[in-house]
Amino acid sequence: MSDDNPPVDHVMTDDDDDSSHIEEHLKSKPTWLRLVFMVVFYVLGSLAAFVASVVVVLGFLWVLFTGETNKQLQQVGKGIAAYVHQIICYLTYNSDSKPFPFDADWPSES
Repeated sequence: MSDDNPPVDHVMTDDDDDSSHIEEHLKSKPTWLRLVFMVVFYVLGSLAAFVASVVVVLGFLWVLFTGETNKQLQQVGKGIAAYVHQIICYLTYNSDSKPFPFDADWPSES
């Protein structure tokens, strides 16, 4: 494609000719540091999902054998769900606050 006919979804701005913005973003230490935290939180989120799976199985077995729900497992499940929610918000740039154990405490029951 030539410069005269950019793709339909391309929006021309005054900054298109200035590649210094891209270079600035590529050299930005906070951006690269966030990537490191994103990898850490992805791993923690995967671990939390595994723990949640164990809680689900234990909760089902508890109900199967006792006929009642286990309040402690429900509380653990609620905390893990809130924690995974915080992680996803951070990973998708919906929050700049780092989840537990960095900027936030473990999610409360509320």
